[in-house]
Amino acid sequence: MGDVVATVKVMPEDPEIDLESLKEKIKSSIPEGVELHNIKEEPVAFGLVALKVMFVIVDEEGGTEVVEEKFKEIDGISSVEVQDIRRLM
Repeated sequence: MGDVVATVKVMPEDPEIDLESLKEKIKSSIPEGVELHNIKEEPVAFGLVALKVMFVIVDEEGGTEVVEEKFKEIDGISSVEVQDIRRLM
């Protein structure tokens, strides 16, 4: 097994949420063995901004579920959606 890079779209509950604070919460919730690559802001609509979180994880059964569950536990996050997974060579 190798590693994969995954991109997850994180939607805040409210357009008024402090994105910098949310980014810090995401960074601190990354499980051991997962390497955070970056977090980018993506405007959605009506002032709502999603966060696209890219990380590297071992390619194994369950894959990104551990990270998704950690993100869903964070206050202020309404949804977490995997957008892309690519195998690293």
